[in-house]
Amino acid sequence: MIKLLKMAPFLLLAGCAAVGPDWEVPTTPLPATFTDGNVAHIDDVAYRAWWRDFNDPLLTKLVERGFEQNLSILQAKERINEANAKLRGKGINSALSGSASFERLRSGTEGQGSTISSESSLGASFVIDLFGGIRREREAAVANLAAIQSNVGTERLAWLAELVADYSNARYYQQALELTRDTIATRKETLDITKKEVAAGASTQYELAQAEAALQAAQAELPSYQAQFKATVFAIATLLDEPAGPLMAEMQQTSQKLVMPTGINIGVPADLLRNRPDVRYYEAILHQQVATVGVDESSLYPSISLNGTVSNTDSVNGWSFGPSISLGIFNRGALHAQRDAQVSVAKQAEIDWRASVIGAVEDVQVAQSNFTLYQEQTELLNKAAASYGRALALGRNNYRNGAMTLLDLLDTVRSEASAQINAASVHNSAIKEWASLQIAIGAGAGFSDKKDEEKDVVTSNAIEVKQ
Repeated sequence: MIKLLKMAPFLLLAGCAAVGPDWEVPTTPLPATFTDGNVAHIDDVAYRAWWRDFNDPLLTKLVERGFEQNLSILQAKERINEANAKLRGKGINSALSGSASFERLRSGTEGQGSTISSESSLGASFVIDLFGGIRREREAAVANLAAIQSNVGTERLAWLAELVADYSNARYYQQALELTRDTIATRKETLDITKKEVAAGASTQYELAQAEAALQAAQAELPSYQAQFKATVFAIATLLDEPAGPLMAEMQQTSQKLVMPTGINIGVPADLLRNRPDVRYYEAILHQQVATVGVDESSLYPSISLNGTVSNTDSVNGWSFGPSISLGIFNRGALHAQRDAQVSVAKQAEIDWRASVIGAVEDVQVAQSNFTLYQEQTELLNKAAASYGRALALGRNNYRNGAMTLLDLLDTVRSEASAQINAASVHNSAIKEWASLQIAIGAGAGFSDKKDEEKDVVTSNAIEVKQ
């Protein structure tokens, strides 16, 4: 009892102090708005299912099915289970240790019979967290769990970006195939007219060869677009971790291009600190490294533990109880070096966090700029394609009436087809940049059929850190 009373001040200190730096949420200078942006903040966008804005039922089905079966996402989720298990081993579970044993032995000598003896023992040790090393260790484990949870969102966004891009490309290649077939039909019509004129003596064999070459050139473009369409479908199947055959059939049932959704509020740069999972990941890693500084700092101070044993044999019962103290003396230089190295690791983690913030701002501004410019280019190319369409209609009549040469007509056909393909290609680029902008602000990072359950996990961990 006297020993415990003498230790009371140390026990009180153990409940109040923790060496090492206390965690503070990092800050970094940020512009008030994005370039060409506004000052309106956005709420939590992690659960925004923005891919539904395309109003494409197949795309929606593929995205939300893939969230549950993509291998990269499943692996990232499994790391949460690993981190949770490791977290349970920290705190009181790492401070308390003990073992129990029991032996029952039979012994004897020849001619003297045998005797049976038994022995049991119970031992326990409790480390008093006098300087907060165990608490810092648990704090680091909680931060590591938060980092792994954020990394699931990063994996989800990376997968989502790839899937939507591949799906948009597949729809573009289907549109290019349709436009190429339209061009083939037009050139077949031109070839038929030329054949009739050659038969009537109004055109030459040279012009007939030109018309045939133009048709064959258009037909030669079909295999290329078909190959690219199939390649993107195969890529989507890989992302979904499922056979490509059924997906190919689903994709070929329709060929409607993705329609551009309405405008998007991208918020302000400060919103990225909350909404980007990669930024939150690096913030959690920084928290972990700062807490680990406290762990290494505590190794420079005495370590006190309470040890007790109880033993029982056939003839003797005994027990022992008391404190023990240990302090590194001859290895203090190495302990100081370890602590100083960890301080540097924490500073590096802060630099990584700042770099992630700068990169996130750049991602938004690049996607926003590209999306705006590709939209403008799409509108101009659509107007050009419409004008070439009118010119082609007039050119056909002029060619039939002998007011236009075959070479001029073929040039008009080629220009109209090129304008249509270019407009479709740039529209595809605008669609992908719209999706990139959504991903750049962190939209959809937390989407899951069990999103409410995921919110509860995150909330409980946040409460635990505050305590």
